[in-house]
Amino acid sequence: MQRKNLTQVAEFVFLGFSSFHEHRTTLFVVFLILYTLTLAGNVIILTIIYIDHHLHTPMYFFLSMLASSEMVYTLVIIPHMLSGLLAQSQPISLAACTTQMFFFITLAINNCFLLAVMGYDRYVAICNPLRYTVIMSKRMRVQLMCGAFGISLAMAGIQVASIFTLPFCHRVIGHFFCDILPVMKLSCIDTTLNEIINFAVSSFVILVSMNVVFISYVLIISAILKIASAEGRKKTFATCASHLTVVIVHYGSASIAYLKPKSENSAEQDLLLSVTYTIITPLLNPVVYTLRNKEVKDALRRAVGRHIS
Repeated sequence: MQRKNLTQVAEFVFLGFSSFHEHRTTLFVVFLILYTLTLAGNVIILTIIYIDHHLHTPMYFFLSMLASSEMVYTLVIIPHMLSGLLAQSQPISLAACTTQMFFFITLAINNCFLLAVMGYDRYVAICNPLRYTVIMSKRMRVQLMCGAFGISLAMAGIQVASIFTLPFCHRVIGHFFCDILPVMKLSCIDTTLNEIINFAVSSFVILVSMNVVFISYVLIISAILKIASAEGRKKTFATCASHLTVVIVHYGSASIAYLKPKSENSAEQDLLLSVTYTIITPLLNPVVYTLRNKEVKDALRRAVGRHIS
């Protein structure tokens, strides 16, 4: 059957959390609170980094970029999901679905590479402290940030093009946003090639960025072990603890979501997994960086102290 003979769908409808219908109000309240906390946490991080000159360093420049990326990432998905929890149906046009998927993939990949860049930044700070400000110059920071975003745009373009060149003859998406696999399932032709493209891009992004982080931390741990005092080793590693915590959760959920076998989980399990990387993980970043990071906590105290006085 040729693609031109297949009926094209102009609008999709999300199933969303219809299988949890009796809990829709509860889910709306819980997700709204989590989303509000995510936005508030990231706004606090951006504000503190902006107003406190002690945080005008390469490390916090990249953290501010990650916070900005996470805010837009959640904005692409969660408001529409919240409105769907209150409505009887969740329609979305083909163009809007394409746009949502493109921005979602771009920002998700951008977050992966920003975490890799932050790992490299920690490596330079610990293993080459005397040359840190020279290596991580303003120009280098901008180049790394633009490189991460440029790769993200290219990879997202490949994935979105591979999905939306398919003919769709089904319109019900068993999900709460236009994610890759749920949309791909709506096609009525064989999608093996598209699945290979998706897996190849996902593998490239996750493995390359994860390897940068892994190599950085192997070199960091090697340098830390050479420090004579236990207190010195503990203090040095503490500067990496927040980043490492976020990395483990971020790459863990991304690997499970995009590198697992196609039919391993049920639709409900996939839905709950998606909640993890669209709602829980973005909230984790500001929580970890405000509660576990001494420099950010000190900056918060200084800001509150100035406001009170």
